[in-house]
Amino acid sequence: MAMFCDLQVDVNGEEVFMVNKKTLASFSCRLSKLFGKSMGTTSLKVIFHDFPGGAEGFELMTRFCYNNGTIEITPSNLVLVYCIANFMEMDGDILLQAQNTLDGISSWTWSELLVALKQCQDLLAPSNSSLILQIVMDCIIGKLSCPFFPTPNDTTSSENVSSFQFSSGSRSSYNLKSNCSMKTWWFEDLMFLNTKSIEMVIRSLISKEIEQSTVFKFLLRYHQSKCFGAKPEEKCKITEVVIGLLSLLDRRSLSFKGLFNIYQAALNMKVGKKYKNKLEIMIGSHLDQATIDYLLVPSPCGKKYVYDVNLILRLGKSFLLQEGVHLSRKSRFTKVAKLMDLYLAEVAPDFHLKPSKFAALVMMLPASVRESHDRLYEAIAVYFKCHTGLSEQEKLTICCALNYKKLSAGPLKQASRTKFPSRRAVEAFKKQRTKDKKEEIESVLLDAKSLDLPTEAQKLSADLMHLKALELGKVFGTMQIRVTSVIKSRLPFQATNTRYLSKLFP
Repeated sequence: MAMFCDLQVDVNGEEVFMVNKKTLASFSCRLSKLFGKSMGTTSLKVIFHDFPGGAEGFELMTRFCYNNGTIEITPSNLVLVYCIANFMEMDGDILLQAQNTLDGISSWTWSELLVALKQCQDLLAPSNSSLILQIVMDCIIGKLSCPFFPTPNDTTSSENVSSFQFSSGSRSSYNLKSNCSMKTWWFEDLMFLNTKSIEMVIRSLISKEIEQSTVFKFLLRYHQSKCFGAKPEEKCKITEVVIGLLSLLDRRSLSFKGLFNIYQAALNMKVGKKYKNKLEIMIGSHLDQATIDYLLVPSPCGKKYVYDVNLILRLGKSFLLQEGVHLSRKSRFTKVAKLMDLYLAEVAPDFHLKPSKFAALVMMLPASVRESHDRLYEAIAVYFKCHTGLSEQEKLTICCALNYKKLSAGPLKQASRTKFPSRRAVEAFKKQRTKDKKEEIESVLLDAKSLDLPTEAQKLSADLMHLKALELGKVFGTMQIRVTSVIKSRLPFQATNTRYLSKLFP
């Protein structure tokens, strides 16, 4: 006998259904409260604008109601059922059936887990910290953290892959791929994640101690995939999220090339300054992995000089902060020194490059890290030749980075024949600057002792003070160790304070 249809339901403007209101209201508290005393009315119309799953979801609910409260709940519709039950305030059997399905999640296939995760992403509100979402996420991350979890393309079918049970002899039964493929096979499967979901996934991967170099590669692939064809504002958002997540990773798991590729993409977007700063700090810490081609970044729009020297100075500062005053790691410094010699040769002929900027570049690294100063001399000589209007003090300032004792016979002879500042003049200039800087530091230290600083200020990082000591060491050689020891012995606390750091960093 056909059931009388006395309720017209418009679902999200997609489709109109004719159903029996008493049948639906018997399972939905929301409809029951909505109809109230109107249950006996001949005909009613209800319009839903945000029904979970649209017409498909409503049809799923009606099947449950018309089938006397039973329906087959599978991994592919579990999340939808859960959302419908909450939206329509359906208690009892439907939630119990859903829980029974969820309890068997450990035997779900990889593809079923992905479907469930995508439904969580599409149907649950971004602010909803749903238990079902957490359970699905934990199961996916658990699969990825299993070192011998076979890929869906192995001889194990994708339908049985997640329920595969390992035994002592099971490895030989499967054609496991190379170590690289085993670590990255899941990348493409998770490209559907939006920026909110990707944050949850990455944080979970880190907490489960998934190899962070693999997480890094995944984020690079994700950024490339999601930005392709996206609108400018979407690209910007994706890039900022990825940069934020990269900053959570161990620096040792990152690579200069991967980070710089994201930086180049960010240059064409309106990425926030704090995200660019984060990225530059990460890039700078891997400056020893760079090649000269990466450093030749064109200057910003409106600037006359050819290359963006300010970027290189910031990267160099980040590298020094990462290494601190530990010059024992000489191999990294040596690589960066050779790289900077190449860079100086490229920028020296630039007529628009100011003496102060060139001086900052030549003095970016401590003088001791270069085994030979021949290439540094050649770059300085080219700069002097292309900038004939330099004052004697500007020349002396630039030559402070030069150690004449590390020049071979050829450059030394050439320097003596040109208007290059003599070794004696440079040494005298260095001594005067050493005296001035020492007096400046003594003054700052006295100020620091007289300050009654709050506990919070005392906990600030000492990195900037160490960097200043390192900068002095670039010019004054052994002065570096002395300055560092003075700082440690005379500060009234172990950290530094922004109130007097400005004097060190004008």
